[in-house]
Amino acid sequence: MNPFHYSRPNSVEDAVHLAGPASRFIAGGTNLLDLMKENLTRPEHLIDITGLPLREVTETAKGGLLIGALVSNADLAWHPLIEQRYPLLSQAILAGASPQLRNMASTGGNLLQRTRCYYFYDANVPCNKREPGSGCPARDGLNRIHAIFGASAQCVATHPSDMCVALAALEAVVHVQGRNGSRTLEFADFHRLPGDSPERDNHLADDELITAIELPAAGFAEHSHYLKIRDRASYAFALVSVAAALEFTGPVIREARLVLGGVAHKPWRDEAVENWLVGKSATRETFVAAADALLQHAQPLEHNAFKVTLARRAIIRALSDAAQGVQA
Repeated sequence: MNPFHYSRPNSVEDAVHLAGPASRFIAGGTNLLDLMKENLTRPEHLIDITGLPLREVTETAKGGLLIGALVSNADLAWHPLIEQRYPLLSQAILAGASPQLRNMASTGGNLLQRTRCYYFYDANVPCNKREPGSGCPARDGLNRIHAIFGASAQCVATHPSDMCVALAALEAVVHVQGRNGSRTLEFADFHRLPGDSPERDNHLADDELITAIELPAAGFAEHSHYLKIRDRASYAFALVSVAAALEFTGPVIREARLVLGGVAHKPWRDEAVENWLVGKSATRETFVAAADALLQHAQPLEHNAFKVTLARRAIIRALSDAAQGVQA
């Protein structure tokens, strides 16, 4: 681990004025400290934001919720308003990590997790995410856990977060602040696909800090389900996960959200498939057709073609459970 400067600002304004290309904000540190210990990232300046007033969950004038970036994953998952109005988010958070990590991990930090590619975490091999232009050994190497959507010649890694899959389905909005002021990003626009610059995971500027995540009023409380398929029952990243949410008018689907995790560099959503579901009845035949439509453009690698079949089954099951109002 390299030497670094440490600051603990008392305000968001002070924090963003300290930030720059060689600095990192730190809250729970559940991912950043691992990266530093493995010498995969070498910040010259750590900015401790744990003293900032970003720990509240408040109701918005539009009927949604504003979640401070420093609310812990554990507190968020068990928050009464989240459990009642956004059970999809609660389910997704509780499917991730371990209780100890959820106690430490912050809501804002969850969005900033780096990918869990074997090669990215091995400093002895090349990786375009760590050293642009050095190569992507995962393409022709062991790629069982890697992407089947949205990959590029430069990177085939997947985003590890469970919480982000649910936030994508709920159409959350990310509030950020930098030296030039504050702005919001639609959740779909927050993370990036790898393209030719896989070293960049999101659209934040170097000085920008996540201050809150806003949830809209529609929480799909009655008909949503988060399904995570992994190699072991706990503390494992998703091979495939599905956030499914439905609203009905009588027996007919009025609105649908369908997002996959573990299959791309960001939560993977196909709005054309969601729109196709509108007006359909909640039958197995409908959900099979939706799964097939979503997966028709998948591009599996040598060792992860099983993800296509796994995702198909998971989509059908998650939509069926959402329609029936099954909670995990």
